[in-house]
Amino acid sequence: MGKTTGFLEFDRKVEQYAPVEERVKNYKEFTLPLKEKELKEQGARCMDCGIPFCHSGCPLGNLIPDFNDAVYRGKWDKAADILHSTNNFPEFTGRLCPAPCEEACVLGINEDPVSIENIEKNIVETAFKKGWIIAEPPASRSGKKVAVIGSGPAGLAAAQQLNRAGHWVTVFERDEKPGGLLRFGIPDFKMEKHVIDRRLKVLEEEGITFKCGVHIGVDIKADVLKKDFDVVVLCGGATVRRPLPIKGADLSGVVQAMDFLAQNNRRVDGIKDLGAEIKATGKNVVVIGGGDTGSDCIGTSFRQGAKSVSNFEIMPMATTDRPEDQPWPFWPMRLRTSSSHKEGAERYFSISTKEFIGDEKGQLKGLITTEVEWVTEPGKRPVLKEVAGTEKEWKCELALLALGFTGSEMTIAEQLGLEMDQRTNIKASIKDYMTNVPGVFVAGDQRRGQSLIVWAISEGRQAAYYIDTYLMGTSVLPLKGEGDLPRL
Repeated sequence: MGKTTGFLEFDRKVEQYAPVEERVKNYKEFTLPLKEKELKEQGARCMDCGIPFCHSGCPLGNLIPDFNDAVYRGKWDKAADILHSTNNFPEFTGRLCPAPCEEACVLGINEDPVSIENIEKNIVETAFKKGWIIAEPPASRSGKKVAVIGSGPAGLAAAQQLNRAGHWVTVFERDEKPGGLLRFGIPDFKMEKHVIDRRLKVLEEEGITFKCGVHIGVDIKADVLKKDFDVVVLCGGATVRRPLPIKGADLSGVVQAMDFLAQNNRRVDGIKDLGAEIKATGKNVVVIGGGDTGSDCIGTSFRQGAKSVSNFEIMPMATTDRPEDQPWPFWPMRLRTSSSHKEGAERYFSISTKEFIGDEKGQLKGLITTEVEWVTEPGKRPVLKEVAGTEKEWKCELALLALGFTGSEMTIAEQLGLEMDQRTNIKASIKDYMTNVPGVFVAGDQRRGQSLIVWAISEGRQAAYYIDTYLMGTSVLPLKGEGDLPRL
C-alpha cells in the first residue's frame, strides 16, 4: 500500500486554517486545501503494515489502505469508488469525524499517523468536482414501503441503502429541512450546508421522498405509520439535553447549547422566524462543557462578537500524549484543542459551576464556581470533591450549557410500545436492529445513545441490511466493511 518507503520520506501534513482575524468575520469553512502533489505524498505514507488496524478503528470498516494507495497513484476515480463502497457520506465524516482510524494507525505507534480523514475529504470533493457522484436509482422496485424517521446521518444512510435495495423509502423530518444535527447543530464554519444539499439532491434523484415539518407521534400517529408502511425505522437523534440543576438555572441568559447553535444556523440560512433572540454579541460568555458541542459554541460566540469566551470543564486537564492505561490501538482520552479553542477562548479544567447570579430583572449577570478534584479509591468509582477556599465569582451575561444528552424524545416510542434500556435508549440488538415490535427497527443515537456521525452512518447501513432481510428473506446489501452492493 502506498509507496514502500513513503512513511520514511514524507512528514504528515493536514490542511491549515485561515488566520483567526479573517475567519471569525463569517461562517464559511476556513481550511486551506493541500495541493494534489501533497495529497499523493500523504497517501504514500500508508504502510504495507500487514494488519491494517485502521479498519478496526473505523466503525464503517472503510478500506483505508486501498483508497490511500489509489490516491498515491493518482487514481482518484478508483479511490472514490473504494471510499463510497463502505461510506455513504464521506463529505460529512471527512469534515466532522474525530478520526478514530488515525488513532489506530500502525504508523501512529511511534510517528505521526497517516492523515486519513483529510485524504477522505479530498477524495469525495474531487469526485463531486469531476461529476462522478450521480444518482443511481435501482433498476426495479420491490413494492415494499419503508418509513425512516429522522434525516440525520443514520436516517440518510439507512434510506439510501434501502432505496438501493429497491424499496420505496420516505424520510420524515421534524425540522423544516433535512439533515438533523448536521444542518441545525453543526456550525456552518465546520460544514457549510450546501454540502448537505448537494447530497440530498442525489438521494431525491435516486427516488427517496423527504417530508419535512412532520413530527412523527404528533402530526402522524404510530398506528397510521404502521398501517401505511411495511417497516418503520427510527433514526432520530439524542435530543434530550442534560440540565444543570443549580440555583439560578432558570435565569434569562442560561441557555442550552443546542438552542443557541440551532438558532444561529437558521439565522445563517436566512430563516426569519427564530423566536427570542439568543446572541453572544458584546457579552461575557461562559461555555460549560468541554466536548465538541462546547467547542462549536465557542466558535459561534466569537463570530457573533462576544466580549470574552471562557470554557469550563469539570474533568482535569488531559495530557497531549496517549495515557498509559489507553494503549494503541484504542481511542485515547487525550487533550484535544479545536480550531475554535484557538480563536481566543480561555479554558479552565477541574472547575464546577455552583450558582448562577441574576439582576433584579431576572437576567444573568454572573456565576460562582469552585475548583474540584476527583478522589479515587481502589475498587471504587472516582468521587468528585470540592477544593475548600476556591470559590470564585465570574462576570457572565450568557452561559451556554454543553453538557451532553440523556436520550431521545419518547413520543413515538411510547405510542409503539417499545422497550427501553437502562439508559433510556430504545432497546434493539445489533443482531438485527429490530425492537420488541415486529417491523419496527432503530439505529443511531436512539439505539446507542449520543455518539459520532461515523457510528450513525454505520448503524444506518447495518440496520438497512437487516430490514432488507426482514422484507425479502435475504439481502443484497453489504454489512460492515464488505463494500457496496452490485447495482440492480
